[in-house]
Amino acid sequence: MSKAPLAARRRGLWRDLRHLLAYAVKRLLALLLTVLVGVYLTILIANMGGQVDELRLVQIRSQAAEAVRADPALQDMPPEERNALIERRVSLEVERLRLDQPFVVRSVDYLQRAMRLDLGRAEQMHSDLGSRAVYDIIVERLPATLLLFGSANLLVFFTSVFIALSLSRRYGSALDRSVIALAPTSAAPGWFYGIFLILVFAFLVPLLPAGGMVTAPPPESPWAYAASLVRHMLLPLTAMFLSSIFVSIYSWRTFFLIHSSEDYVEMARAKGLPSHLIERRYILRPTLSPIITSFLLMLIGLWSGAIILEQVFNWPGLGSLLFQAIGHRDTPVIIGAVVIFAYLLAVTVFLLDILYALLDPRVRLVGERR
Repeated sequence: MSKAPLAARRRGLWRDLRHLLAYAVKRLLALLLTVLVGVYLTILIANMGGQVDELRLVQIRSQAAEAVRADPALQDMPPEERNALIERRVSLEVERLRLDQPFVVRSVDYLQRAMRLDLGRAEQMHSDLGSRAVYDIIVERLPATLLLFGSANLLVFFTSVFIALSLSRRYGSALDRSVIALAPTSAAPGWFYGIFLILVFAFLVPLLPAGGMVTAPPPESPWAYAASLVRHMLLPLTAMFLSSIFVSIYSWRTFFLIHSSEDYVEMARAKGLPSHLIERRYILRPTLSPIITSFLLMLIGLWSGAIILEQVFNWPGLGSLLFQAIGHRDTPVIIGAVVIFAYLLAVTVFLLDILYALLDPRVRLVGERR
């Protein structure tokens, strides 16, 4: 190979990489702005425009008064001095929490700290290890959510692709018609199926645990712990699988049927190419873009349903943490959980954009000529 074509190819590769990098930076900034707006709206809603801070002032004053009254060393203190001591303690706590500043100023401060994952301290809740730092509380719960929802999505993705490819070869068969008939069942969310699965397999036929992540107390052996984890995952995993599998198969089977009738596929069949090669090269590859889009949009939908599903199965993840924080009115934990969900959604959309740019030649990158 001559040096001129090789140099031209390298220049073209570097140009494409620069365009892809510019496109990624542009999309990343747009998503960051979206997360910024969403988090700030969450701060406003969670604080009810500052009303929660007013309630917090009342709570601080009552706690300070109770602490002074309960101290035996202060029982003989005159009422005026006791009230002055209460006011000093209230002032110190208000200054520490910056409640003496206008809410607009504090909301901007909350925003920039939240975006840096400096989430402060919880007001009511704590981690299993006793830490009141919101970051520690969330980090303790996040792996459980990623494990459950990551496993469910990967299972749905690979199962759907395999079955959809198989059904595209058996168009009009009884199995194909059955999947089409079952597609509307995916309109129900995962927690809806979870309620019936718990009723059947945890109470009527007690084969699996109704909730939790592992047995209590947790097994000491790693293999026993893994086995207990798998048993507890089966019901929520099945619920999410049932809520997504049929509509995924139906959608992707439609993509495969559309591309399997293209002229280049008929030409490949006429040449006598093996069916598995035709499916992989001429049917599956052109449909990767819509398949990945559908998969990641489904992933976003499952993230949004994590709160109710984890609560139904008592799964100790980020969704159940957010539900508990709302019940305790623990504003820092609410904001922290929403920030993490916002980042997860932004990462999902960002991956979708990058994969689209790599897989779909119709996506125009920054810097390309029109």
